[in-house]
Amino acid sequence: MIHRFTAAKTLLTVGALVVLAGCSSGSTGSANPSSGASGAPVHGGNLVFAAVQDAQSMNNTTVFDNNSIWIFEQIFQPLYTVTNNGKGVMPWLATSYTMSADKKTYTFKLRPGVEFSNGKPMTSADVKFSIDQNRKAAQGWAYLDTAISSVDAPSPETVVIHLKYPWAPLLADLSIFANGIIPNNYDGQTETQFYTHPIGTGPFMWDYWHKGQALKLVRNPHYWQPGKPYLNSVTWTDVPSDNTRELQLKGGQAQIDQTPAWSTVSSLKSTPGVSMDLFNSTQTNYLAFNELRKPFQDVHVRRAISLAINRAALVKAVLFGNGKPANSLFPPQVPFYQASTPGLQYNLAAAKAEMAKSSVPHGFSTTMLIAAGNSDYLTIATIVQAELKPLGIKVNIQQLDPNTANTDEQSLKYDMTLTLWTMDIPDPDELATFAVDPKSGAKSFFTAYNNPQVVKQTHEAELTTVPAQRQVFYNFVQAQSAADAFMAYLYYSPYPYVTTSNVHGFYVTPLGNMHMEDVWLSK
Repeated sequence: MIHRFTAAKTLLTVGALVVLAGCSSGSTGSANPSSGASGAPVHGGNLVFAAVQDAQSMNNTTVFDNNSIWIFEQIFQPLYTVTNNGKGVMPWLATSYTMSADKKTYTFKLRPGVEFSNGKPMTSADVKFSIDQNRKAAQGWAYLDTAISSVDAPSPETVVIHLKYPWAPLLADLSIFANGIIPNNYDGQTETQFYTHPIGTGPFMWDYWHKGQALKLVRNPHYWQPGKPYLNSVTWTDVPSDNTRELQLKGGQAQIDQTPAWSTVSSLKSTPGVSMDLFNSTQTNYLAFNELRKPFQDVHVRRAISLAINRAALVKAVLFGNGKPANSLFPPQVPFYQASTPGLQYNLAAAKAEMAKSSVPHGFSTTMLIAAGNSDYLTIATIVQAELKPLGIKVNIQQLDPNTANTDEQSLKYDMTLTLWTMDIPDPDELATFAVDPKSGAKSFFTAYNNPQVVKQTHEAELTTVPAQRQVFYNFVQAQSAADAFMAYLYYSPYPYVTTSNVHGFYVTPLGNMHMEDVWLSK
């Protein structure tokens, strides 16, 4: 899917540092709103999005769960946004930038006429405040802005970012939701007050959040793209059961079902009145180990478990062939993915040999945490449970409400858990740092993994703008983290979404972004 512009289009590929001064001045983007539709988009309608779990927080600088992110991306917008192919960024609230000769000063021109949903104009003061708040966040995504030494606002329409050193992924890092623009000084409120009814420049604005039930956003009349959004409102409902979401879609109570069970994909493709889509993705599913709990500090135990898992069988049994076994921390769609990284693939004899070297050669009992209502996760857990028996490992499966399971994972209150990752920026900087640096704010994917050499090489890759050298650093990160088996990489899969046939313009980028301003409902 291509973005369409009213002026020249500029794509900034972030596999390398691309310098394009004066780019795309005055352009606007679209996710091809007429996709799948016959005729022009129409205004009106209230769309219901049946989600697998409730959002956790609307604070874009501290939250980690995808459901929160995909919702508040409709409220908050960054200076640059991800292209629809997921491999670059393009101007959004900024229209262009210039870079100094030493690559340490970036000057951005802001898009004219942008207003917040309360009608107040967005200025450079708002941009400075927003980026500074993310930089100060005690936990979350501040690590992406570590290269920034200061942000200046010399005029209302100009922002200057000063770096401590050249930083390869700057534009990609600025496209992260955590650097979305909010009003200066929280529009006169406290941080806590602001995030109970947040204000942004996005296509939708706050209506209500009945936690554990539904969160509703309504059309922003001050949105900067003329004529958009088309919908009057979007409501995300908390529906953890796969079966219930499908029934609500077929019954007309919902128009979008997030992540239908893979077992239903084939039948949904031929079901009248619905559209079943498999969008290209950067999603990777993992089995995570909590290294704060015994015996998961033992690399031999982790390797044994990873080697005992038949990933090809999982792809067949869980995804019904709609995916492939994972070999690396990075998914294939991400720059610097190394296809030749072997990972730890299925080898039961090698798994038994690793267990024999471990601190628990005769096995042990443990618990795998999964979200209740997720039939695919239950299938994975049941298969892995059986696969670990030959190693003497007894696995108890614990099913918790998805919101509770998410909290327990982030608090490291688990032994093993099923989790997944979706890229938010088109550069491995976010994923690598989030996953392997215990000081990043995410405790190494909430596993407490800590290999100083892997951490060092991850940060070396941020500091060089030479793609070939970045590849060398990231090859080491991928190979060594796989050997350390801090997680068992399971499989790569597309994003499955099913919509009613009157939904048009719905598109999900490989990074999971959704431009809901482009979605419309036919009568």
